[in-house]
Amino acid sequence: MSTETLEFQAEARQLLQLMVHSIYSNKDIFLRELISNASDALDKRRLVGLADDSLRADDLHIDIEADNDARTLTVRDNGIGMSRDDVVGLIGTIARSGTAETLRRIRESKENKEGGESAELIGQFGVGFYSVFMVADKVRLLTRKAGEESGVRWESDGDGTYTIETVEDAPEGTEVTVHLRPSDEEDALYDYADDRKIREIVKRYSDFISFPIRMGDETLNSMKALWARPRSEVKDEEYREFYRHISHDWSDPLDIIHMRAEGTFEYEALLFLPTRAPHDLFQRDARHGIQLYVKRVFIMDDSRELMPNHLRFVKGVVDAADLSLNISREILQQDRHIQLIRRRLAKKVHSTIKDLMKGDAEKYRTFWREFGAAVKEGLLDGAEDHKAILDIASFASTSGDEPTTLADYVTGMKDGQDKIYFMTGESRSQIENSPHMEAFKAKGYEVLLLTDPVDDIWVEQVREYDGKEFQSIARGEVDLPSDEELSEDESGAYAPLLSWLKETLDDVKDVRLTSRLTSSPACLVSDSDGLTPALERMYKAMGQELPPVKRILELNPEHPLVSGLRAAHEQRGGSEAKTDAESESAAESTAESKVDSDLTETAELLYGTALLAEGGDLGDPARFAKLLADRLARTV
Repeated sequence: MSTETLEFQAEARQLLQLMVHSIYSNKDIFLRELISNASDALDKRRLVGLADDSLRADDLHIDIEADNDARTLTVRDNGIGMSRDDVVGLIGTIARSGTAETLRRIRESKENKEGGESAELIGQFGVGFYSVFMVADKVRLLTRKAGEESGVRWESDGDGTYTIETVEDAPEGTEVTVHLRPSDEEDALYDYADDRKIREIVKRYSDFISFPIRMGDETLNSMKALWARPRSEVKDEEYREFYRHISHDWSDPLDIIHMRAEGTFEYEALLFLPTRAPHDLFQRDARHGIQLYVKRVFIMDDSRELMPNHLRFVKGVVDAADLSLNISREILQQDRHIQLIRRRLAKKVHSTIKDLMKGDAEKYRTFWREFGAAVKEGLLDGAEDHKAILDIASFASTSGDEPTTLADYVTGMKDGQDKIYFMTGESRSQIENSPHMEAFKAKGYEVLLLTDPVDDIWVEQVREYDGKEFQSIARGEVDLPSDEELSEDESGAYAPLLSWLKETLDDVKDVRLTSRLTSSPACLVSDSDGLTPALERMYKAMGQELPPVKRILELNPEHPLVSGLRAAHEQRGGSEAKTDAESESAAESTAESKVDSDLTETAELLYGTALLAEGGDLGDPARFAKLLADRLARTV
């Protein structure tokens, strides 16, 4: 097939330009990326060889060859290789969502000279191959996928286009040849055609790679599995580099978990809590971060069976001694040893987070800000981890700017308080300004402010913490301790108005007086077992048909609008009590009809303002706006 010249995807082309102009001062990362890619290819070749003898390869390794005279550096592996479609798909495009946002952040970090931020983005979004253009005038890639008859040659100078052609005699695996830019005195530290420089980079970044990295007859790496070495023998920098290798995240891990289990079932685990949430954390196809090894042999990555979904952001490796090398995902799901590992790993991660909460408040706040919403998803699963998750959770509250834990909330509860009060909403400000909050603020009760979408769901399933029941302040009837009850006479005086409002307003289930309001005239609440507005919107967004959900309108009897409405309704009732013999004149009838219309419109406005106050949507915004404008015009 003749050579084709193709264009990079637009966003890939922009990223290439940023790389060419060196967005990161430490250019060594390009070689680490090439070695990491080669290691991944070797892992995949070894894995497919377990299932298909024809694809098995002996002596899996990485070769590095430098030619100082030609100014080239070649990284070669005999791994899985790539097909033509793989090359175009993986190198010609960036098939990741959020790429435009990535580019914006890279440009900003470049303008602000924040090299570390740029590097973190390179790794996080899986575009490390492009880093080679920081040092290259031209890059040539030769590859053949294991089992295929022909290979592919890809070449680009980073100008926005690349050539691709079929090569019949290409060896299996992948070879990347970097044509290095001319070196000068200023770039002396970055002479990547120098053997000493290559040894330094491999030792620093890739010493733990489990395949030999060779330069001529010399093996450059120790190939020691970090997780198999005692923690006292491993430097923090080695842990950090290993984390970057498996996670493609250029920031340091927040914490390191190194554990070993011995006895009837043996395994070793090296886990990391990231500092930043990946961009795909809440996407359905997000990859999990645990790699499975059996007796130092890589088996699979994205091992969902080894970590609960709410901890899917944890990165690391698990090396089991008693599993078969041919174990499949289907077997993993059923294997009791895997289930045991999963429980123990989750328990260890939870306890590590709890230790952060107690011992390093700043790290804990960073962790919860990035991953708290994901961790709370665990409350939707079985009850096994509920207590552990609630113990490490923290929530915004009315007690101050800093989040509070449930343990601290319970400790600070007022005398006579037996419930944990909370309210869900789209934002802190929306909840704090809600009418539902008024009595709780006035009486000094702390309320948890839950603003993550998952909060609307887990509060339906988790009923209590430490013997204290969770109570939504926007749901059911809330009886605050020491509330003053309305007298029977006062309650009776409002009964006709409440009954009339229930009949007049089609969208309400009931109308009642409340003591939860202090300054607002009304609010809407859900039944104690009814759907909240947020859940209703969520179900509808998922395409689920729901019957109409009616809410309860609660009135503040101390508010002038409500007391005035009661007085107007009483006058109307007096007029209706006339006998036929006392029937009014036509003029009187017209006047009373106007009073009826005003009362009905006031009721609609009262309901509409209560709906808007909680962030709801009006059924007929135009009618509401007209009623409000007409009412305001009368006051001018």
